[in-house]
Amino acid sequence: MFPQMDIWTMDRATLTLLGAACCVMLSMHFTVQLLTQHLFYWKNPKEQKAIIIIILMAPLYAIDSFVGLLDIQGSKVFFTFLDSVKECYEALVIAKFMALMYSYLNISMSKNIVPDEIKGREIHHSFPMSLFLPRTVRLEHHTLKLLKYWTWQFVVVRPVCSVLMIVLQLLGLYPSWVSWTFTIILNISVSMALYALVIFYHVFAKELAPHKPMAKFLCIKGIVFFCFWQGIALDVLASAGVIKSHHFWLDVEQIEEAIQNVLVIVEMVIFSIIQQYAYHFAPYSGADRTKFEKKNE
Repeated sequence: MFPQMDIWTMDRATLTLLGAACCVMLSMHFTVQLLTQHLFYWKNPKEQKAIIIIILMAPLYAIDSFVGLLDIQGSKVFFTFLDSVKECYEALVIAKFMALMYSYLNISMSKNIVPDEIKGREIHHSFPMSLFLPRTVRLEHHTLKLLKYWTWQFVVVRPVCSVLMIVLQLLGLYPSWVSWTFTIILNISVSMALYALVIFYHVFAKELAPHKPMAKFLCIKGIVFFCFWQGIALDVLASAGVIKSHHFWLDVEQIEEAIQNVLVIVEMVIFSIIQQYAYHFAPYSGADRTKFEKKNE
């Protein structure tokens, strides 16, 4: 006979790990379900490859955070490495999302293909970008290429900064001003990438409407938003003394990381469910076409 588990007698740490493990499995369940549906209706490899990379973001974040939760006494270098894995994948996801939008519009930057009906549209830059660029720009091949570069620069900047941060920490050369320098660089970089996506959406909102771009974008933006601002909020609470360590073997920073990891794991379940709608397989199964034909009968 196997020993029975009584959740009422478990300590809080064990209950947290058990709940987190269940959430990770739920994230994986919903994601694998959607992934297998796309693989079954594999009709557009270019688009569906990008979709698969995007939807894998939720379980990867959940697993990464669960590893951090398992080793709550990990070093600063260890937690920096885990954060870097998530953020480097985030950079790839942002780039793939832009590539997906280009594919929906039949735009090919490598072949210099830009449909005539979208040429000449106006792009209105808002503050603070208007300080460096003309407030109004006409859409052309060069403009689209610039938006692509703004997105892809984060794919390069993020991994480079991650490697430098880990190396400097291992060498013991990581004072607070270096940490803030990396934070500023990364915030500028990710802001440029997200700004490019927002501009792209506003310019092509009408053409992209059938593909539910806002729901797709919010899945990515939501994950990035929650992870970033939760980290800021927890830093503030720790500095204010709200988050305290009641264990001599754990410091406040490790408690803060544990709370962040638990929150991320729970949120990834929610986002993996939302992705079922945002990245549904119906456009590739023919279901959408059937509904459209029935409406017009």
